[in-house]
Amino acid sequence: MPEGCTRLRPGDGTREPGDLIRSAGAVTWRRVTGATEVLLVHRRKYDDWSLPKGKQEPGEYLPETAVREVGEETGSQVLLGRWLDSVRYLAKGAPKQVDYWSARAVGTDDSAVPNSEVDRLVWLPVAQARNRLTYPHDTGVLDDFARRPADTVPLIVLRHASAGSKEEWRGDDAERPLDDRGMAEARALARVLACSASAARVFSSAARRCMDSVRPYVALTGSDIKAEDALTLGSSSVSQTESGLTQLVRGILAAAEPTVICAHRENVPVLLTAALEALGAWPLRDPTLPKGAFRVLHAAAGTLTGTECYDLFGA
Repeated sequence: MPEGCTRLRPGDGTREPGDLIRSAGAVTWRRVTGATEVLLVHRRKYDDWSLPKGKQEPGEYLPETAVREVGEETGSQVLLGRWLDSVRYLAKGAPKQVDYWSARAVGTDDSAVPNSEVDRLVWLPVAQARNRLTYPHDTGVLDDFARRPADTVPLIVLRHASAGSKEEWRGDDAERPLDDRGMAEARALARVLACSASAARVFSSAARRCMDSVRPYVALTGSDIKAEDALTLGSSSVSQTESGLTQLVRGILAAAEPTVICAHRENVPVLLTAALEALGAWPLRDPTLPKGAFRVLHAAAGTLTGTECYDLFGA
C-alpha cells in the first residue's frame, strides 16, 4: 500500500455483535460576510448538540456516507474537503468509529428539518460552536477543522482502473480497454470522486483505459474530458514528457479549479511529485498508486493544506 493510502471498503450490511460500527460525518461550513460558520444539529432523542453523522449503508463508501448523512440530517448539499479525523467510542456497548471530513455547503433544503433524528439546526462561528458542542470528541474534530483553511481546491490524481494484462493484449496498447472489474471500478469511482468534486475539469491520457476510467464520472457530473498528450504514454520522449507533465500540473494549480487527472503507473509519480513541489510540500516516499486508486491534494492560496490517498479495490 502506498504511503498514507487508506483502503476504503463499501458497507456490506452484515455485522456481528461486537463488530465495529462504521459511520461518517462532516464539519459543514459556509461563509457569511467573510466569516466562517459551521453547522451543528440538535437531536431530540439525546438532547445534545453534535456534528451531523450517521452509519454506513450497504454498498456505500464512507465519503458517500458523510455526504448522504449531512443531507438527510440537515438538508445541506455538500462537497467534501480534507479528511479531518477519526474518533472511536462505545455506542450502546458496541465499538463505533466515525470518520469526519470538512464539507462546504453548496445548497440547502430548509424543509428538511425537523426530521426523525434532528429537530433543530444552528449555524455558528467556530468559537461559539465549540462551546455549544456536547461531546469532547466533536470538539477535537472541530479544532482540527479550524487549524487550516476551510476553503480549499482539490487536485485528484487517479491511476486508471483494471484493464487486464498488457502481456495478454495483442492489439495497440493505447486501445486496451477496461475489463469487467475495471468497468465496475470506474462506476464506483464516479460516485466517490463526485463527493469532493461535483463538476471538476478532467484531464486524461488518450489511452482508452484512462478515458474509460473517468467516463462514468463525467456522465454523472456533466464535466468534459480533455485528452492530454503529456499524459499519454509514448507520445514524446521521457524528458519532454516530464517537462510537459510539470507544466500541465503547474497550470492546473494556478487556475485553482477542482481537477481530476487520470494517468498511468509510469507517470503518476511524476504528476504527484510536480504537484507537491509546486505547492511547497515535501515529496512522497512512495508516490505510486495501485490501479483505480487516487490521491487528493487540497490546496489553498497555492499551499498544500491536506492530502488523502484512497484505494477502493485493493485486496
